[in-house]
Amino acid sequence: MADTDVPLLIEPDDLEDRLGSADMVVVDVSKPDTYAKLHVPDAVHLEFSHVIDRAQPTKGLLPSDPELTDVLSGLGIRPESHVVAYDDEGGGRASRLLWTLDVVGHRRFSLLNGGLHAWANEGYPVDRAPVAASPSHYRVTSREGPVADYEYVLAHLGDPLVRLLDARSPGEFEGRDVRAARGGHIPGAVNFEWTLAMDRDRNLRLKPAAEIEQMLATRGITREHEVITYCQTHHRSAHTYIVLKTLGFARLKGYPGSWSDWGNRPDAPVE
Repeated sequence: MADTDVPLLIEPDDLEDRLGSADMVVVDVSKPDTYAKLHVPDAVHLEFSHVIDRAQPTKGLLPSDPELTDVLSGLGIRPESHVVAYDDEGGGRASRLLWTLDVVGHRRFSLLNGGLHAWANEGYPVDRAPVAASPSHYRVTSREGPVADYEYVLAHLGDPLVRLLDARSPGEFEGRDVRAARGGHIPGAVNFEWTLAMDRDRNLRLKPAAEIEQMLATRGITREHEVITYCQTHHRSAHTYIVLKTLGFARLKGYPGSWSDWGNRPDAPVE
């Protein structure tokens, strides 16, 4: 089966049919102990910390180009590879990898719908043996993709064509759960906790597209807007970014520093 038609959101049965494809790289971004117990056959493991810069106090920024070059090459990803990512938490870590690929200009990627929950709970084949990737020579040279930094967000506050989508919990959004120097949210942002898109009765698959779109529309989020997603470190909001991408939203950006950047700036406006 040719992999040129792999959907952005891939179902377990579809992935099973494609396992072993020469141009496909399956990446497991689960916790290491989970990967050691079970994973999709042929999946290589990625430590989540390798795709984020954990510098304090602004966590969640992108690693440097040389660091990303080493990470992607170490996974065996080539420019022509189709990357399928999944994790054991519903897609947040996997989506952060996919957003990173989008940022550096890699366009062939998919999220496994339901991740390891759907794969393992529904009886698809699993393996325990670690998979050693064949290193490639992937070179990261561009970051002209969907990134919004502090200055960009600040410049677009109040822009009627731009919406800020906060994927944190209501407690964080309202300032009751403070995880930075200041609590609250970016002025004008609307709250859409990232788990609202998941169907817990279907092994954390995404809910039907129409249902998610309706939830977004009630918050004033439609395709006519550019949408910037953020959370604490652009982990949860990377999942929201991919969800919007599956719905056909064309103008999307992620704020990698997110609240760990905004909430730690004494001069940043806060609601």
